[in-house]
Amino acid sequence: MPATLDVESTLTDRYQTTVPETVRRALRLGKRDKIHYSIRPSGEVVLTRAEASEGDDPVLGQFLAFLARDIASHPERLQAVDAGLVRRLQSLVGGIEVDLDAALSADDE
Repeated sequence: MPATLDVESTLTDRYQTTVPETVRRALRLGKRDKIHYSIRPSGEVVLTRAEASEGDDPVLGQFLAFLARDIASHPERLQAVDAGLVRRLQSLVGGIEVDLDAALSADDE
């Protein structure tokens, strides 16, 4: 049977804590990931990685994680958006109004 590894963290005045690196690695946690807590009758609390909810897009999450890693590893690659590009984009979509809360039509789904 493998040995149990015990780690600790400290609560701040606002009841926040940092999840220790060993726990993050064990649960394969990344930034913005969710943690699930199971509280047992004995008072023992078990932390697990929360499963993605039905509304979460796993591909988008992986892409955003890739971008975050790339930006952190290569901040020198970041570039400001050129004013000319902004004008060109506005000319392509200017005047089009979009309701992001509207339901998609059957053709769009």
